[in-house]
Amino acid sequence: MSALSKLYICPTPIGNLEDITLRTIRILKEVDVVAAEDTRRTIKLMNHLEIKKPLISLREHNEDGKSESIISMVKEGKTVALVSDAGMPGISDPGEILIRKAIEEEVEVITLPGPSAFIVALVNSGLSTSRFTFIGFLDRTSKNRVKELEDLKNKTETLIIYESPHRIKNTLKDIYKILGNRKIVLARELTKIHEEYIRMDIKDMLENIDSLNILGEMIIILEGAAKKEEDEQIKEEVLIKELYELMEEGLSTKDASKEIAKKYNLGKNQVYSLALKSPRDI
Repeated sequence: MSALSKLYICPTPIGNLEDITLRTIRILKEVDVVAAEDTRRTIKLMNHLEIKKPLISLREHNEDGKSESIISMVKEGKTVALVSDAGMPGISDPGEILIRKAIEEEVEVITLPGPSAFIVALVNSGLSTSRFTFIGFLDRTSKNRVKELEDLKNKTETLIIYESPHRIKNTLKDIYKILGNRKIVLARELTKIHEEYIRMDIKDMLENIDSLNILGEMIIILEGAAKKEEDEQIKEEVLIKELYELMEEGLSTKDASKEIAKKYNLGKNQVYSLALKSPRDI
């Protein structure tokens, strides 16, 4: 494998074609092959940049198999650039499998900085950016989506979710049902001529959803769960005290932990670790 052969991960504009770095343009000009999520979409960008390169397809449904052939190209001395239709490859787009396999095969991977839709939406949402969790797309079925939301309901950081326009209404209903009423921002058509941020709480958004212009891929920026005030938080000393009272009554450490976890809606492992503390630690 040539020292010059590499796999480049190249983010592409999420809407406005001006949002591409000089370095990305240079790399696209220099590589031997460009692997694209949709060659029809990528050829438009390449024509705009006046770059002509061989294009090969790397889609969600063929990534596993195509990754092997791309890695073989690099090992044979070629340089390859991976692009998605828009934004950063590997973020809710093909790329994760290829990158992992390339690293396992000791192929050098270089990821270039550039556009990412959820970062743009988060920064411009007006909600907290100090801590956040990127969820990507929730499950398509309501039953599984509800389960995923149950796991998210106590997270206090800002949540970022992708959704399509034809599922947005049902997804918002599930969010409201499981997470309750919170501030929410819907970002759509980012960097394009019809870019829009819709800022409401979830209840108001559901009441107005039919009158809103819901087109294009949606990014949901959702306020995290409210943090409990200090005086409302369960003190560790109280939990340990109640644990020892139950164990003195004859309950095992495991059973006492289960009782306290159920009473205060806490994780069993979290409570069990407290039960293992020495009484002198109280």
